Amino acid sequence: MRQAIELNENWIFVKHAENVAEAAAVQGEEISLPHTWNAVDGQDGGNDYYRGTCWYRRMLESPQLNAGQKVYLEFDGAAMTADVYLNGEKLARHEGGYSRFRVNVTEKLRAGTNELAVSVDNADNDHVYPQKAEFTFYGGLYRMVRLVIVPEVHFSMDYYGGDGIRVTPEVTLADGNREQQAAVADGYAKAEFELSDVHLWDGVEDPYLYTAKAELAGGDVVETRFGCRCFHVDPQKGFFLNGRAYPLRGVSRHQDRAGVGNALTSAMHQEDMEIIKEIGANTLRLAQYQHAQEFYDLCDENGLIVWAEIPYITLHMPNGRENTLSQMQELVVQNYNHPAIVCWGLSNEITASGGVTEDLLENHRLLNDLCHRLDASRFTTMADVFMLETDSPVLEIPDVNSYNLYFGWYLGELEQNDAFFDEYHAKYPDRCIGFSEYGADANPQYQSAEPEKGDYTESYQAVFHEHILQMIEKRPWLWATHVWNLFDFAADGRDEGGKNGQNQKGLVTMDRKLKKDAFYLYKAYWNQKEPFVHLCGRRYADRTEAETEVKVYSNQPEVTLFVDGKKRETLQGSHVFRFKVPISGTHRIEAQTGVCRDFAGLQSTRNSVSMAAALFGACQSRIFSHKENNGTPVRRCLADRWKKET
Repeated sequence: MRQAIELNENWIFVKHAENVAEAAAVQGEEISLPHTWNAVDGQDGGNDYYRGTCWYRRMLESPQLNAGQKVYLEFDGAAMTADVYLNGEKLARHEGGYSRFRVNVTEKLRAGTNELAVSVDNADNDHVYPQKAEFTFYGGLYRMVRLVIVPEVHFSMDYYGGDGIRVTPEVTLADGNREQQAAVADGYAKAEFELSDVHLWDGVEDPYLYTAKAELAGGDVVETRFGCRCFHVDPQKGFFLNGRAYPLRGVSRHQDRAGVGNALTSAMHQEDMEIIKEIGANTLRLAQYQHAQEFYDLCDENGLIVWAEIPYITLHMPNGRENTLSQMQELVVQNYNHPAIVCWGLSNEITASGGVTEDLLENHRLLNDLCHRLDASRFTTMADVFMLETDSPVLEIPDVNSYNLYFGWYLGELEQNDAFFDEYHAKYPDRCIGFSEYGADANPQYQSAEPEKGDYTESYQAVFHEHILQMIEKRPWLWATHVWNLFDFAADGRDEGGKNGQNQKGLVTMDRKLKKDAFYLYKAYWNQKEPFVHLCGRRYADRTEAETEVKVYSNQPEVTLFVDGKKRETLQGSHVFRFKVPISGTHRIEAQTGVCRDFAGLQSTRNSVSMAAALFGACQSRIFSHKENNGTPVRRCLADRWKKET
């Protein structure tokens, strides 16, 4: 039997050292895993977070081994490049910050105490992805490290971080237990089962999981969960799961958190999943890199359909081809058994900083072929940047495509999203197309009675998503749609919307404590299991207009509004309910549907409006200067400058 020992305690972190000897001599800081050195400076703005080489070290007791046993160090994530040393000797190097890798230390362990050291580097280079993107590239041992002991004859530990077992369900499989023996030939064994009355893994309604276990005569055992499901994509009808139309409507997720960075605990992953379940999404784009195994497991357990991808993003690097291929091989091998995953993402906005070249096309062809060779059961896709022409040859490489569009935020008008997809669908009726990114930044402190594109108000974000949701509802042939983003996330080069260092397109703040109004809009559309009502604009308490709009989101067909305890009006409709309310003082507003109620307080301030407040309100709606964030243009509101200067 194999044994896994977690090595999460008794680490020493050394931020600066020239080599392993110096790292061993420096006093350092006592830490536990998971850990990142950019939890603070990677989120505070300025685009000046530390990117370089840091060191982790600890003492490692040599385990008692039986004859023939092997010992591996297992790293779930070391960002971005890691060199592993034991007793001063370099044993391995791994390039790629988001996937598992292992190091065989059996012959290098000495009796008693050993010195383990790991250098981890997130510095700029020309061959390890990502290097240019609008999110913080945290450095660190930010996922778990283990010591794994296996018998002499064991399932593969050296094949791209995989588990040594692969299950490929074809939907004729079924409920029940089966046992079968299979001979090992050339290091590989294959067994086929036929099971009747299969219990399907059926999305969020019934994510049923089976367990497959394999055992070698020498005693090594591995097991994996899997789900029996079939799926396909139709260019006219969208996504199908288990033979029925199953429109994929959901969100994207970055893994980081305020004050934590990417060093998440299991409880944090679980909290994220609970928020996803509340909003009612049935699909996730896990952007823009390989996520933690704990989270893919949660997706399996909760029936979320997943788009999984590698960080081949924004800038194609001619020297990075091998890194894209190795990261893709790790992604597929390590995640093959997750029923939640239906597609492999080749790249994201890869033409944003250089356009389409023959080298870029060849890189994508190789990635596409690799995915199909490793996994014939899933399709490939890409997230295409909005300025990529639809007749570009790169769109012909993956099985399906999706576009990142920001009409109504960075440029143009909201209706251009509708026109883009209609034109694409008319021109390419045999192609499957999806909507992989769309959103608008919102600082909950910014509110407006007359929201406008680019004003960073929570009010405009809600207007933006109201339009997009209606657009999506009318186009069932969009195979998948993913809001950018479920959570605000760190982009240290950003300085806009009154908050430095964050992309604020999230429907939930980065600390997961505040759900913006737009979150409840999606909940009204998607979550039909839990009746609710939500009063929008509660953070817009001080209002200058004589008559104000009170907007309510609900998944129920009727909402009644009360003002100061008196019934104002009852409206029938779907999702969005708009009431007109005169205000002259301080008022208590209540929205009610069935047993569900929500409350907010409003007050009139029109008689005390100052010139400063008027100037600030006007300033909020004007976006001017640009700056670079790892090469990505961003915007800043003059209101930020005005606040500093006054």
